[in-house]
Amino acid sequence: MSGSPTVLVVDAANVVGSRPDGWWRDRRGANERLRDALVGVAERGVAGLAPPLSVVLIVEGAARGIDSVPDVEVVSAPASGDDRIVEFVRDSSGECVVVTADRELRSRVEALGARVLGPQSVR
Repeated sequence: MSGSPTVLVVDAANVVGSRPDGWWRDRRGANERLRDALVGVAERGVAGLAPPLSVVLIVEGAARGIDSVPDVEVVSAPASGDDRIVEFVRDSSGECVVVTADRELRSRVEALGARVLGPQSVR
């Protein structure tokens, strides 16, 4: 494998939805808060993953179009966020770790060689 950092691919809808904190009243804002909470993960690592990491937040629906920030690349899924995550992992040339609790998505990305962490690893 090349010296490129591990890519941490975050399923925004699943992570945001993992905590009943009223996110459904402001889906876009909840995704922006998650994005902002991920700043710094690239340098400090997370859940046993050593830095450096490349952090990619996959958003869908009402969260489409939120901006990337330093250390967090935001990718808007044109349709299904899960399908975009699978596509991203499939097209990646390096190691990917996907953050989700979605069992079907977990199976799909593990079949492509990705590891999976649960939402609490980044909350």
